[in-house]
Amino acid sequence: MASLGFFCPTNSLLFSRSSVVNHRRDLQTRFIVSSSTSSSELVTQSAVSGSTERPRTSLGLKNLTEIFWVDVHCAEGRPLNVGLQEPVTVGCSRLEKVENVAVRVELSNGCVGWGEVSVVPWVNWNQATALEEVRKACEFLSQGPPVTLNLVLHQISEMFPGSEFASVRAGLEMALVDAVANSIDVPLWRLFGGVSDSLSTAATIPTTSSAKAFDLAAKYCKLGFKTLEIKLGRNVNADIEVLQAVRAAHPHCLFILDANEGCTSKEAIEVLHKLNEKGVIPTVFEQPVHRDDWRGLCDVSNVARHKYGVSVAADESCRDLMDIQKLMEENLVDVINIKLSKFGVLGILEIVEMVKKSGLELMIDSVAQTRLATGVAGHLAAGLGCFSLNLSTLSAVLGLKKLMGVERGRG
Repeated sequence: MASLGFFCPTNSLLFSRSSVVNHRRDLQTRFIVSSSTSSSELVTQSAVSGSTERPRTSLGLKNLTEIFWVDVHCAEGRPLNVGLQEPVTVGCSRLEKVENVAVRVELSNGCVGWGEVSVVPWVNWNQATALEEVRKACEFLSQGPPVTLNLVLHQISEMFPGSEFASVRAGLEMALVDAVANSIDVPLWRLFGGVSDSLSTAATIPTTSSAKAFDLAAKYCKLGFKTLEIKLGRNVNADIEVLQAVRAAHPHCLFILDANEGCTSKEAIEVLHKLNEKGVIPTVFEQPVHRDDWRGLCDVSNVARHKYGVSVAADESCRDLMDIQKLMEENLVDVINIKLSKFGVLGILEIVEMVKKSGLELMIDSVAQTRLATGVAGHLAAGLGCFSLNLSTLSAVLGLKKLMGVERGRG
């Protein structure tokens, strides 16, 4: 991807306001998201050395969609097969490897944009289906006349409406917006709003033994991570042992507890009670109950808020704009966790407008994505500046064993 690069040695990102840095400054650790088209970078908070502030400006994607004409020279989809360093459990699904699709769009001016289509276990299609859908869309883009960015994005939305192929729509949107950003030589974070160009990260502790959790937490503590995300398993007592081990290894860390729909409301409340007894209350309790258990989600949120001061986040319960509207109107949660693969670039921008006056916090999340999609999410979160809680991702557990020759810069 021309305007994005991504590498992170951990498997979760916490995005918050951090300082602005210049790419020529000495960094103590690897950068996680950068722009190769300007002197700006998005870096880990622990990586900043001698940073300085710079004026924040926005070029405005909305304005650009009306005036920038897109002339696609060629476009294609490529298999993006990546091995996992270790299996990842998400809800009731277990990921052994990732088989996504990379989308490459080249404009007639020679500028290239990249996007990523996520293929996850719970969709009713596979990589072959995604490649075919992307092929048809790329053929349409390559054969069409020059049109405004607004119109081409609208055409993509018409080709892939709703939620079934939202991930395909998202990958195409990413590639088109990235190509346009390269055409005007600006990083995506400026295009998305220009609020900030820096983010700080957090690490995820997967469902594992307390001994391994201790080692991971100690490692992340040394690396300077201040927030950890803990994945709940199926055994409350074992989970508490893991949390205590994490706290022993990293006494001052904050943590997010992610149940991935794994509890009933009664079990989730019991987890909070037992954690409170042990003095290891999370800052956020993410998706404690099944996605369709609205009553249970409300019950857990009320107890978490009023008794323990814990925010509850909805993740799997956010499947479309109607779900988000329900969550807001009925005050079911404190935080809404959204994903590019579920809503696309334009969908997330619409959600941000919906949530602005609701008082809810926003998270942005990705599952089984490489640096392509995660990089776009990072730029989007930084540019908009309204994801004040965090961005967590599983993408960095990817071994990145085979990235299919992703290009840099033009052509």
